[in-house]
Amino acid sequence: MPYLLADGLSLRYGPRVLFEDAHLSIEAKDRWGVVGPNGAGKSSLLEILAGRKHPDGGSVHRAKDVRVGYLAQEHGEVPEARLIEHIMDGAPGKDALEAKIEDVETELAAAEEESTQVELGGLLGELHEELADMDTLFGRHEAERIAMGLGFELPDFGRSIGAFSGGWRMRAAMARLLFERNHVLILDEPTNHLDVPTVEWLSDFIDGRPMTLLLTTHDPSFLDRHVNRIASLEVDGLETFRGNYGAFVAHRQQRLEELQNRWERFQRKKKEITGFIDRFRAKASKARQAASKEKMIEKLEDELVEPPRPRRTISIRFPPAPRSPQTVLHAKGLSFGYGEDPLFQGLDFEVRRGQRIGLLGVNGSGKSTLLKLMAEELTPGEGQVELGSGVKRRYFAQHQADTLRAGSSILEAVWEPMPELGMTEVRSLCGAFLFQDDEVEKPIDVLSGGERARVAMARVLIRPGNLLLLDEPTNHLDTDSAERLIDSLAAYDGTLIFISHSLAFVRRLATTLWVVNGGRVQVHPGSFDDYLAELAEARGSRREASRSPKPDKAARMEARRAEKAKEAERRRLRREVKASELEVEALETQKAELEAILGDPEAHADPERSRRLSEQHQDVERRLEAQLEAWTDLVSRLEAVTPGE
Repeated sequence: MPYLLADGLSLRYGPRVLFEDAHLSIEAKDRWGVVGPNGAGKSSLLEILAGRKHPDGGSVHRAKDVRVGYLAQEHGEVPEARLIEHIMDGAPGKDALEAKIEDVETELAAAEEESTQVELGGLLGELHEELADMDTLFGRHEAERIAMGLGFELPDFGRSIGAFSGGWRMRAAMARLLFERNHVLILDEPTNHLDVPTVEWLSDFIDGRPMTLLLTTHDPSFLDRHVNRIASLEVDGLETFRGNYGAFVAHRQQRLEELQNRWERFQRKKKEITGFIDRFRAKASKARQAASKEKMIEKLEDELVEPPRPRRTISIRFPPAPRSPQTVLHAKGLSFGYGEDPLFQGLDFEVRRGQRIGLLGVNGSGKSTLLKLMAEELTPGEGQVELGSGVKRRYFAQHQADTLRAGSSILEAVWEPMPELGMTEVRSLCGAFLFQDDEVEKPIDVLSGGERARVAMARVLIRPGNLLLLDEPTNHLDTDSAERLIDSLAAYDGTLIFISHSLAFVRRLATTLWVVNGGRVQVHPGSFDDYLAELAEARGSRREASRSPKPDKAARMEARRAEKAKEAERRRLRREVKASELEVEALETQKAELEAILGDPEAHADPERSRRLSEQHQDVERRLEAQLEAWTDLVSRLEAVTPGE
């Protein structure tokens, strides 16, 4: 049976049908990408498959014992636990196993008959062994590795989840989900709150796990890397395709063209036949032929499939940007901080005409703050930002959609920054962002997150000027619209500075990378692929350098780090030696008890009981021998890292 089987699903919002009679079979190790325009029902479909939402019709069947993990776009209730505790609490079945151990221990303490004690002792040993295996698979080290991969640092491990911002809470939820090792992982826009380095780490993590995956994302690069099946919510229903997103787009375009060509050929043929019928219907000699051709048209109409309505995507054509001077923007001695700690200090940089600069760096490094300083949305503590003469700057913030005036309509919101424009021009721009006809009168209050994002973007791009500052512009856009925005910006002839976690966005548009790190900005001329190659080369150089003799100071630092690592290893090994000793003692006690029972002739009066006791004795001997070997190995390893012993 498939891991998940969706049978005849349907979902409606009022009179609007999102999907109807949809079927989907999710097999082991399938990797599905769910695509479609904003509002098509992608998130709703994932919620239904995850068991978080009920469809209006149909059902979802889940295979027995299959665990499904789900990451929503927005976080729900904030847990009270600390970060690492929250992640480790996700170990599947651990609570139930610990409760079972406690129950068996209680029964063992109350048992009076030796046979019951032996039986419960054996069961308890098996349960403890299962718990040890679980601790190995779901240990603290693994939780910390995942947390650090998602950008958390050592001081964060003991912080309460409620102390983190919304984006970091989403990372905490993702960390727990990855730790759980579910059979099926359902991710709704997993890269929305991640920076580029963390997206790369997540990609590597997914590649390294044999999981079944369902995801929706506006980043086509992420889709192409991780999916081998596509579920597309089209205007005509749910369509499935075997292959990655790039292959699906090519297939869909080819299919649309074929259907369109067939439809156009039919229309030409129909026009030709209709002309014949109109000319000869009244003539007795041609009446039979005319009637035959009418039936021919009816048959063709029954057999022919009308081409699907094309999917609506945003479509922007920028006017030529006003020419700017060579130096578009110049920062001198820029300093800024929140509270007492400076984020930037004495920063100098220059932006030249026509540059396309992508800002990279981990979350919290100051990328958005730097962009706000360039937009003069923030006032620096020291220094200044100077615009070149004639530079017209426009700025889009990632949370700008939340600042739209409640009560206004889409048309009013888009028109507000440029009241001197005419109605036709504003409506045309609204149409470019998929708000057509009476839709422009919809109030802001009823719009979805994706629709609000499009309104906010339209307000900025109604007059893009010659310097665009964009902070996560593709958030909440569907994949097709995100790609069309990239196409439009590729044709923009002004200067562009942007932040984006979409690898496709960075790879396609950036001609220079600014890496924000430690209060400094490192400039890397060239494309994103050039930057990745530069990093790979630097890593290779560092490995070579590590094989060469180090200067005295570096050697001392390396020695201190090595000693700290050895001390941590010693502490870990001491704990493991102690735990192993306790296990050896427990097994020796169990073995002695079984031997005492087997030494009693009455134990052999019942052949079945005698056989069972002998098997238990052999099993305990095998486990004791293995545990003694493990203990010997641990002691040897401890001696090897303990000086003077």
